Amino acid sequence: MKAAAKTQKSKRQEEQTNFISWRFALLCGCILLALVFLLGRAAWLQIIAPDMLVRQGDMRSLRVQEVSTSRGMITDRSGRPLAVSVPVKAIWADPKEVHDAGGISVGDRWKALSTALNIPLDQLSARINANPKGRFIYLARQVNPDMADYIKKLKLPGIHLREESRRYYPSGEVTAHLIGFTNVDSQGIEGVEKSFDKWLTGQPGERIVRKDRYGRVIEDISSTDSQAAHNLALSIDERLQALVYRELNNAVAFNKAESGSAVLVDVNTGEVLAMANSPSYNPNNLAGTPKDAMRNRTITDVFEPGSTVKPMVVMTALQRGIVNENTVLNTVPYRINGHEIKDVARYSELTLTGVLQKSSNVGVSKLALAMPSSALVDTYSRFGLGKATNLGLVGERSGLYPQKQRWSDIERATFSFGYG
Repeated sequence: MKAAAKTQKSKRQEEQTNFISWRFALLCGCILLALVFLLGRAAWLQIIAPDMLVRQGDMRSLRVQEVSTSRGMITDRSGRPLAVSVPVKAIWADPKEVHDAGGISVGDRWKALSTALNIPLDQLSARINANPKGRFIYLARQVNPDMADYIKKLKLPGIHLREESRRYYPSGEVTAHLIGFTNVDSQGIEGVEKSFDKWLTGQPGERIVRKDRYGRVIEDISSTDSQAAHNLALSIDERLQALVYRELNNAVAFNKAESGSAVLVDVNTGEVLAMANSPSYNPNNLAGTPKDAMRNRTITDVFEPGSTVKPMVVMTALQRGIVNENTVLNTVPYRINGHEIKDVARYSELTLTGVLQKSSNVGVSKLALAMPSSALVDTYSRFGLGKATNLGLVGERSGLYPQKQRWSDIERATFSFGYG
């Protein structure tokens, strides 16, 4: 019995040993297979197809930085600056970096930033914490260099500076309606700034860099040069512009008018030497300026030409042989279809020169009635009335021009002195 029991126990031990050996061998085999798989995968990623890892690594470390370029300068005909770009700074925050560094505290440095930006600390905190995983948010734009340097010296985690520019207009309200202005992103909004925005805007470049986990640039990978913007020289003479603006302001005040507009043109070349409106606004400080005040009335509003057309009437009458340079006209007031045609002062007779000197409605109306109605329509059209000037200014209106087959006598008369 003892021998049989001993034999049975020995068999169990042998079976147990075999089971452990088999399980150990299986475990070792699995480990070996896993190791082979890992080595194979590593070899595949490192040697045969490393591009995916390189791309993912680059996505974590490579950054594309924009290389900004300044907006082109606007000058008058003699090169005097009318619009220039001055360097300023933008203050921005990296919410994730701020959060990882412990967030915004009530310490002196954060209070100093709050005071400098004129943003209450609780509002500053709310803006940054609105998206704690975000990587970019503007805190202030177009900050002057001195203030930017002060903020930089605070050395707050997650608070950074970036270069940008701000538009400055040396002539201020004198050229405001003509030159217009840009927005905070240097995009033209009004005037020449808007009309020639593409010409004045350069093409920014790119710089690809590698950064470490602290955001520091450790390697320049590549760069694309920026394309400089074009400058723009206008036909405007800044000195004449200032003179026209001053006299226009005086005239508006003297006549107690709501507004006034003036355009000075070189009669030999057709160049616009000055273009002004009154009242004006300060393009360097738009705070509180109503939108209607920014309208360039010289091109957007429709005006009756008035007595400016009278020389055209006299010229047409001379060309058609209706009168000659020695003709004397009866300029006593008269009536047409119940409407009285008269001048500011009473003149019994006027020469053609006198008609123009005295701006006689009676004189030019009699010349118009002596010609076919199509004569003045053709002359006015050839002088450009009812047509765009093609100055290139956005918002220009071509005016209203009558298209009639039949004209009454009173219509022909008023048409000759620019009304009707």
